[in-house]
Amino acid sequence: MAIETVVRVTDLINPNFYPVWRTKKPNVVLSGGRSSMKSSVISLKLVKDFLEDDQGNVICLRKVGKYLSTSVYEQIKWAIYMFGVEDEFVFGKSPLKITHKATNTAFYFYGVDDPIKLKSTTIAKGYVMALWFEELAEFDGVEDIDIVEDTFIRQDLGNKEVKVYYSYNPPRNPYAWVNEWRESKANDPNYFLHHSTYLDDEKGFLSQQLLRKIEQYKQNDPEYWRWMYLGEVIGLGDMVYNMNHFQWLDEIPSDDDLLLIDIAIDSGYQTSATAFLALGLTKRLNVILLDTYYYSPANRTTKKAPSDFSQDLWEFAQSVSQAYGKHIDKWTIDSAEGALRNQFFKDYGIALHPVAKKKKVNMIENVQDLLAQGRFFMLRNENNQIFYEEHRKYQWDPDTLQSDDPKVIKEDDHTVDAFIYYVNDNLQKLRLKM
Repeated sequence: MAIETVVRVTDLINPNFYPVWRTKKPNVVLSGGRSSMKSSVISLKLVKDFLEDDQGNVICLRKVGKYLSTSVYEQIKWAIYMFGVEDEFVFGKSPLKITHKATNTAFYFYGVDDPIKLKSTTIAKGYVMALWFEELAEFDGVEDIDIVEDTFIRQDLGNKEVKVYYSYNPPRNPYAWVNEWRESKANDPNYFLHHSTYLDDEKGFLSQQLLRKIEQYKQNDPEYWRWMYLGEVIGLGDMVYNMNHFQWLDEIPSDDDLLLIDIAIDSGYQTSATAFLALGLTKRLNVILLDTYYYSPANRTTKKAPSDFSQDLWEFAQSVSQAYGKHIDKWTIDSAEGALRNQFFKDYGIALHPVAKKKKVNMIENVQDLLAQGRFFMLRNENNQIFYEEHRKYQWDPDTLQSDDPKVIKEDDHTVDAFIYYVNDNLQKLRLKM
């Protein structure tokens, strides 16, 4: 296959990526901050190499399969259009596959929710010429990578080697597996390591709108900006949240109307407190904590039952909805909580939505993203004070900081957990990273 349209690759990538383009090493690791364009460069290189090998296939991978269609699939599609060869391909969605019409070789897209399942994968024609692990930090560890690589590089290609690309934004925890893995490859002759940031955009590919947004991060929270956009491994510190981002309001701003209200729930019964949060989303995509319900069973002879909490939740939500004249859009709850979910559905016919839980550190990062954008506010009232106090005291467990999966101290964290559930259950609505 040959690229008929004359395209100057140097017009499509920044000079800092020229070494990535030229390296002959079989493993290429691209770390960097958000908007550094590393994924764009990988996709362009994969399409260019694919078009020059009529027997080669490319495997694109993400840990969570449901994100493939909106990330690596669209990225490869974009690169194909940049080369002006879109008419040579069939863009399939079921299965997720981009096939070259003339050769029947393809770009395959797989989620690695269960790496073992990929062992039975077969390629219709030719061989695998390249792998791309996108968002590498999402994977569970080196074992995930080894299982997948062994599946796709086992075929003897003679003098050829399968090219393997890894791209990710470094976690802030220096002991995260991917940070330690990259460090271990520093002197490995088979690995090419590269780091990039948005500041390397010499050719002005990034919009002024995006650059203004990044500058806002830099002003609001320089440490968060260093991690998110410079890709620096800054560590976790002791306190989880920067409390300067928890902004009080005396009333709903007259120029930023509420669009809807969400409810977030962290439930407990005999020994643990229960918290409900009412969170409003505004037309400027700001989040406002409208009200908090908090019940502690401590020092109470008679504890509330799920039926009591079901009624309390309904009355809390109806009160807030009526007060602001907005409907409840989503009801979010801990996926491990079954009693209140069942009781509430029985009582009111409403299904509380269980949040998809990940590692705590990853869920917290999404909350920190919202906060660092300066988009979170709290109405000043007595009920919301406990929300502020619990977040102010929320700490990492120092005994777990030197691990791949750091923990938080599980004390007085009920409104904290409810807020984490809310953010992670509404990432698209809040325009946060996926």
